[in-house]
Amino acid sequence: MKDYPKELFVPLVEKATQVEIVRPSITYGQDAWRRLKKNPVAMVSLVFIIILILFALFGPYFSNYSYSDQDFDRRNQGPSQEHPLGTDSLGRDQLVRVMHGARISLSVGFVAALTTFFFGVVYGGISGFAGGKVDNIMMRIVDILYSIPFLLWVIMLMVLFREIFPASGGGAGLYSIFLALGLVFWLPMARIVRGQILSLKEQEFALAARTIGAPGWKILFRHLIPNAMGQIIVTATLSIPEAIFTEAFLSFIGLGVSAPRASWGMLSSDALTSLRSYPHLLLYPALAICLTLLAFNFLGDGLRDALDPRMRK
Repeated sequence: MKDYPKELFVPLVEKATQVEIVRPSITYGQDAWRRLKKNPVAMVSLVFIIILILFALFGPYFSNYSYSDQDFDRRNQGPSQEHPLGTDSLGRDQLVRVMHGARISLSVGFVAALTTFFFGVVYGGISGFAGGKVDNIMMRIVDILYSIPFLLWVIMLMVLFREIFPASGGGAGLYSIFLALGLVFWLPMARIVRGQILSLKEQEFALAARTIGAPGWKILFRHLIPNAMGQIIVTATLSIPEAIFTEAFLSFIGLGVSAPRASWGMLSSDALTSLRSYPHLLLYPALAICLTLLAFNFLGDGLRDALDPRMRK
């Protein structure tokens, strides 16, 4: 056996980096937030929504007036230092009532979005994952509910709840609005989630989970629904302005919240009687509705682009 000199057996020292890291690895959420920040319209809308939420939650605490305080000696006054947005026909501070209207409108929008998110996702996910007769029966129920116009559904439910649970002043209460919108707002989400689940459950990761014996509920809630979360978040976000507009419309025609509560729709309806003499009473609630709807729609469009996995680099 030939002996080799020990000088040949020395450690090999790497003098060059074989792999160069171009940028650190980021998660899907971090990449979506990075792309959302590059959308100036969406970011301005997000800042506006945050300011609006703070305005609605904490604004009334910094005012000396309540939304129901009346002062008949100061009826229909214009903007002043004491009343920055003026007063209405009963001498109530318009700024506080707009703040209170923001509370009601935002609460209705977020409750409708949460109902859409949870009930619509579960219903559509079960329907798409089960397939077959279960899917046909569940979707036929959705089709039947869809055959009736959406606003007609809400108006019928509001009238029914007003008779069953009469609120003060004869109008439907705020909780009736929550219930009425929650019963019908989940329908679009159920259809969207069902379509996403039908396409995802045939992909390799779902088939692999099924092959190793994972239970169906775990495949649905741990693998399929999280992969459809981008579309779910966008749909839930876009349902908020729709719910706000629906509540404003119901309050405008007298089926919304009861007096003396103030919503943007009720403020707009009350201002119509004195529109020519005091146009500022209609300007502020109408402007609040328009800006809020635009902000949520722009944010929803930005989230759609940011959460699209096909745009990830």
